[in-house]
Amino acid sequence: MRTESTIPGLPCRDLDNVLPFYTALGFDVTYRQERPNPYAAVRRGGIELHFFAVPTFDPADSMGSVVVLVPDTEALHTAFTAGLRAAFGKVPASGIPRMTRPRRKQGTAGGFTVVDPGGNWLRISRYGDAGDEPAAAEGRLARVVAAAARQADSRGDEAAGIRILETGLARHTDAPPAQRLSALVYLAELRWRTGARDAAAAALAEAGALELSAADREALAADLVTAAGLEADLGASRPEAGTAERPPV
Repeated sequence: MRTESTIPGLPCRDLDNVLPFYTALGFDVTYRQERPNPYAAVRRGGIELHFFAVPTFDPADSMGSVVVLVPDTEALHTAFTAGLRAAFGKVPASGIPRMTRPRRKQGTAGGFTVVDPGGNWLRISRYGDAGDEPAAAEGRLARVVAAAARQADSRGDEAAGIRILETGLARHTDAPPAQRLSALVYLAELRWRTGARDAAAAALAEAGALELSAADREALAADLVTAAGLEADLGASRPEAGTAERPPV
C-alpha cells in the first residue's frame, strides 16, 4: 500500500540547461515533453523532481527551495562531487549553479546545499539530525563557523559569513590551532566564492602555518582536503605573468 508523496515542480529557463546538471548528479530523466509546454521529470532513488521551462525566467530571481532528507549526507555529497567533476571537470562553488560542502549550521541540521541551473535550492540534510548547535566542548570558533554557515550556506549571504568568521577569528586569537584551521579554511572558501582570490590565499597561508598534531590532522582530514582543493583552484585561476588580474564577472 502506497503512502502519500509530494513531488515539487521547479522553474527553469531551459530544460536543456537543467537536465544535464541533474544527470551529472546521478538522476535519471524519467519523462520529458516539449509541447504544449516544456516539462520534465528526474529521479534518483527516492528523490523525484519535476521542472517546467519558462524562456523569460531569470534563475537569479528563483525562490524554488526543496528540503531533501537522506541517510548519509557525506556519501551523497561524494557521489554528487564525482558526477560533477566527470561531467564538467569541476564542482561549481559560486554563482549559479553551485554546491556547498557538508557543514553543520547554527540552529539547523547539518548538510549541504545544491543550487541548480534554474536557481532552485536543494537543501540536503540527514534523517534524524536534530540540528543542535555545536557542543560547548567543541569550542567557540566551532560556533562561529556554524553561525557563518547559517548565513553563507543556508541563506546564500557569503558577505555576512565572511564578517562573522573574521570577527570570530580576531576575537578568539587564543583558540587552539585545530579550531582556527576549520575557521580559516571556511573563510578562504567564502572569499573564493566572492572572487576575493588574494584574500582567500592569505587565509589559506595562515591555516598552513598552524602547528597541528597527527591527531589533529586525522580529525581535520576533510578541512585539509578542502584547503588543498582551494589551493589548486587558486593556482589554476591566477593570470599569466605580465597580465593584469581581472575582477570576476
